[in-house]
Amino acid sequence: MLVNEAWLREWVNPAVDTDTLVKQLTMAGLEVDGVEPAAPVFSGVVVGQVESCEPHPDADKLRVCQVSNGSQTAQVVCGASNVRPGLKIPFAQVGAKLPGDFKIKKAKLRGVESNGMLCGASELGLEDLIDGLMELPDDAPVGTDFREYLQLDDAVIEVDLTPNRADCLSVRGIARELGVMNQCPLTEVAISQVTPAIDDTLTITLADSDACPRYLGRVIKGVNVKADTPLWMVERLRRAGLRTIDPIVDVTNYVLLELGQPLHAFDLAKISGGITVRKAKADETLVTLDEQTLTLRDDTLVIADDSAALAVAGVMGGQPSAVTEQTQDIFLECAFFAPLAIAGKARSYGLHTDSSHRFERGVDPQLQQDAIERATALILEIAGGQPGPVCEAVEDAKLPRQAEIALRAERIEGLLGMALPAEQVEDILGRLGMAITPAASGDAWTVLAPSWRFDMAIEPDLIEELARIYGYEKLPSRVPAGSPSGDTVGENVVAVRRLADTLIDRGYLEAITYTFVEPGLLKQVEPRVEPLPLLNPISADLGVMRTTLLAGLFSTARHNLNRQADRLRLFETGLRFMPQAQGELEQTPMIAGLVYGSAQPQNWEGKRAADFFDLKGDVEALLSLSDASAFSFTAGEHPALHPGQTAALSRGGEVVGYLGRIHPRLAADLDLPANLYAFELALAPLQQGILPHFAGVSDQPRMRRDLAFVVDAGVPAGDLVAAVRDTCDERLTDVRIFDIYQGDSIGENRKSLALGLTFQDRSRTLKDQEVNDLVEAVVSQVKQQFNATLRD
Repeated sequence: MLVNEAWLREWVNPAVDTDTLVKQLTMAGLEVDGVEPAAPVFSGVVVGQVESCEPHPDADKLRVCQVSNGSQTAQVVCGASNVRPGLKIPFAQVGAKLPGDFKIKKAKLRGVESNGMLCGASELGLEDLIDGLMELPDDAPVGTDFREYLQLDDAVIEVDLTPNRADCLSVRGIARELGVMNQCPLTEVAISQVTPAIDDTLTITLADSDACPRYLGRVIKGVNVKADTPLWMVERLRRAGLRTIDPIVDVTNYVLLELGQPLHAFDLAKISGGITVRKAKADETLVTLDEQTLTLRDDTLVIADDSAALAVAGVMGGQPSAVTEQTQDIFLECAFFAPLAIAGKARSYGLHTDSSHRFERGVDPQLQQDAIERATALILEIAGGQPGPVCEAVEDAKLPRQAEIALRAERIEGLLGMALPAEQVEDILGRLGMAITPAASGDAWTVLAPSWRFDMAIEPDLIEELARIYGYEKLPSRVPAGSPSGDTVGENVVAVRRLADTLIDRGYLEAITYTFVEPGLLKQVEPRVEPLPLLNPISADLGVMRTTLLAGLFSTARHNLNRQADRLRLFETGLRFMPQAQGELEQTPMIAGLVYGSAQPQNWEGKRAADFFDLKGDVEALLSLSDASAFSFTAGEHPALHPGQTAALSRGGEVVGYLGRIHPRLAADLDLPANLYAFELALAPLQQGILPHFAGVSDQPRMRRDLAFVVDAGVPAGDLVAAVRDTCDERLTDVRIFDIYQGDSIGENRKSLALGLTFQDRSRTLKDQEVNDLVEAVVSQVKQQFNATLRD
């Protein structure tokens, strides 16, 4: 939210400078993202008045003007279409410096001397529209420094509010906070009831009082929509990032910024019958003010008349009932909408407005009467008109109730690590607008939260307020008392952090992506599972819960590759969300990674592109942290991976993950390189380690036997090694594949696997016959199981 300091200081004016004020807001939890000047630097500009205006003798579009600065008159040549005698404008005198280091000098335009420049708002950096001279009010004092007149030596403060502090989405709300922190009185704007001049009203019906328990409306006839919005209001809106449109819209925007209450005005002549607040009918359409045609869902709250929907409640009005230059009578509305009824509706239609931003977070349910009276008074002052009485439809029982919370002194000390005097507790909470009833014992209170504080619900909320206003920096530093909680972790459990550190040691970078992804992307990566859609997505591109971590990693890889990254090593740990029967959701911790580019960083030996076996080596490094022998690799299939270069990782006969090269079609669709390799594994099996135990170093000699088996080309080498291990006992200490051969000498579709078998007994020297017996058993088993032969 943007708020200018000068406006803020009209509400509360603590004796602190801008830097201190900004620090106070940040320390109070209203983080300030930045402070910008209200206008660019310029000097030498005063309020001037055009005394006369004559045609230029040699140019049809130029005028020769006599301009007063209050003490003397200067001749200025001007080409603006709206220059005229009596007009008051910003006058840049000779010697003035305008934004962009533009200096005003004496000059001749088509032979006529010009001593200065009459300025539009764009020349002064106040707006980016070039639309003639900036016209000042008739009461602008001629000769006054223009920066001083418009308070341009002002700061615009950008405040980043957390969703729970909707009460600060207004100048009044931020001023309230500053008043509390500096113990300064708040200067409230005077709001009084506007006396009705006419009896015209509209019937208001709350068809959905749960979503809208309070709705106020007022008819105002005879308004002048073509009237000029006062310059002071134009400037305040500009500094808040809003353009002026017409006096009716400008007033509603102004009250929104000032008090935090959204309002809307309809053209009365375009309303048929009365006003009804209801849910939209299925497939009902509405053309909004930004000219979008929305097809409404039946869960959307709308403001309607007797014939059609007029606005999406709390979000945006409709174009058919909008105020235009031809409007003479308006219907001004002001309502309280339940936050849950508005939350997500704007985003679901691709909209985001200041109104929806506030209603989603919560608006003071007691504010509507003041807001409509304030807006009415401003409209009458600027655009004239005759107001009718305020009509109100309300269901008091469905309005939010102010929270009543019990607060204990011992709880304050327990959470803050220090005791606060009772007088200070009551002072702080009282200044925050809370009603306090002390207990007879003096060490407890009953606190009634103000209507604008939706975030007050439980005792710790109050204690947080005490800490915030007292000052976090003043709280003592103490180690929390108590004993560690949580379940103990067994020695045989491999920590997720250890798995992550292993990949980091191998050159990977950890990525953190959203747990929700774009539906189309997820369907390309994992088309076998229908993901869970979000009811209230952040955006259309993040609409479903991920069923695989690869979707986020592929997007991250594309982002980096588009920025000239030529080597990637990325991994992520997190949950995948798999919908189950009966609407249940299985959440499985996963680890996924990808590699692309050279196998090693650039060095004098040259580059070698990473391949499947580099990725497999990284996965095996993870397996080595647990029980690597419990896992096996087999040929596998995954829709995101190449059908001929994919392996499935299994443990105990159950597939726990996949690794391989990206599918060529998917690589083309996602604009990714075809030589990108990825893996995704379930975390739980990787965390099942072996309980550490002592094993002494044997002093007995080892014996090795090498065997070369000729088997069918399709026999996995891992199956052959597993068969050898199963045949032997603990005396077989190691099995290594040291050679693979295929060629005409062993036949077509056959291959030779050479195994090195190492035998050792921990207590004695093995005899040749014992080893020979084991080798014969291995040969017999392999021949029987794989139809193998020993290679000569």
